[in-house]
Amino acid sequence: MNERIKELVKQATTYIDPTANDGVCWDFDKEKFAQLIVRECTEACLRMQLGNQYTPEEMLFQTKYRKIIKKHFGVE
Repeated sequence: MNERIKELVKQATTYIDPTANDGVCWDFDKEKFAQLIVRECTEACLRMQLGNQYTPEEMLFQTKYRKIIKKHFGVE
């Protein structure tokens, strides 16, 4: 598993007092993990956009599709 995925797993995992939850110490939030993946993907698109010489039309296209991806997955 790549290091960035491991970091996202950490961000989506919460420590829980084991005495309050039948000995379960960790809660992995699948929804939060999915949102983090979608954000990471759209941010990668943005970094590519900012790091290259694109025409204004290409930049508009990329910005539009970043928004479409976020909307499709319900991530803002």
